[in-house]
Amino acid sequence: MSDARVLAGVRRLAYDGAIDADGHILEPPDLWERYLDPKFRDRALRIVRDADGLEELEIGGRRSTVTAKGMPSLLGVMGAPDLMSIARDPGRTYVSEAAYGSFDPSERLHLLDAEGLDAVVLYPTLGLLWEAELEDPELSQAYTRAYNRWICEFCSDSGDRLVPTAHLSLSDPEAAATELERAVAEGARGCFVLPFTHARRALAHAAHNRVFAAAQDLDVVFAIHPGFEPDWVKGERFTGGNWTEDRLQLLESVRGGDGVRHQLATFFDMAVFDQFPRLKVLVLESGGGWVGHFLDRMDAVYAHTPIGVGMSLKEKPSTYFRDRCWVSCDPDEHSLAPLIARYGPTQFLWASDYPHADHTPDYLVDLETLARQLPDENRNRFLGENVRELFKIEGHAGA
Repeated sequence: MSDARVLAGVRRLAYDGAIDADGHILEPPDLWERYLDPKFRDRALRIVRDADGLEELEIGGRRSTVTAKGMPSLLGVMGAPDLMSIARDPGRTYVSEAAYGSFDPSERLHLLDAEGLDAVVLYPTLGLLWEAELEDPELSQAYTRAYNRWICEFCSDSGDRLVPTAHLSLSDPEAAATELERAVAEGARGCFVLPFTHARRALAHAAHNRVFAAAQDLDVVFAIHPGFEPDWVKGERFTGGNWTEDRLQLLESVRGGDGVRHQLATFFDMAVFDQFPRLKVLVLESGGGWVGHFLDRMDAVYAHTPIGVGMSLKEKPSTYFRDRCWVSCDPDEHSLAPLIARYGPTQFLWASDYPHADHTPDYLVDLETLARQLPDENRNRFLGENVRELFKIEGHAGA
């Protein structure tokens, strides 16, 4: 099918200069076999078939226990009407069901052109899954190195329109800091971590200071992105049944950003922003409407309760947020316009999550509706200028 035919129904945004702060690629199924250091290739991340012909992941030489059989075919099907029929069909695969622009950089640039977007900051798909069940620090570092090598190559010829970010695993903070330095030298514009560690430490723990120092010294963004998490993260509230079997899908969707929000709070508790005054923290794929309550609550506790007396923060939490934190928001969040008016336009970005099925394919329709509610200066910053400054993206393709 030709590019023109595929893109014929794509909506073009009515505003120029927009940048997607959190889009995704689908990694080639053989990425880790090709890019892993040779000593680890027998334990490469792979997509394999079960006895019924359904795809599943193999992580570290073992069949995945966290991801469901048939799930790989669902990872790039934004807007598909019947996910279960895809997952249960051996003929529908991770590769065959992939959305346009998921695998190929030239296709992704064509998609940006059709949508009228200047650029997209890219994050992985399989890379958000494996860390939940891989506890080997050495292999985890090898997995991130392999992905980071590949994504920097994927984006290298895009003229600043496909923006790579490095995946870091805090399983070995010293190695993660070294990998950040290496990946930035290859073209990565920032880094991201998942909102848990197998050591069960807060992200803001002093054990990770070497990573914060590296991000600060390199002047790149340190982002927190949700992903699959170990079962122990979910706690004991629902021990009587399986979340998937009980079809608690709405609960799963609204709690997906809990870990990210919890970990962001630890940066205030542990005074990370005082220790690293130039560190930039970006919260991804967790919505933005929670920010008002989150900051009001922390400010109130800090300033008006005995709990706050013992805190080592020099300023109230909302002061640090306005200078040091950014949040990517969903275009369909109706609470954003007053939130941006209250806290100012500089800390908020928008994101599509393309091509993942847990977000709507009508993101540009919703984005236009939201953009019309913002005054011109706020609109321009929200649509593109904030992420442009944060990731040092040059050029305006829309112009």
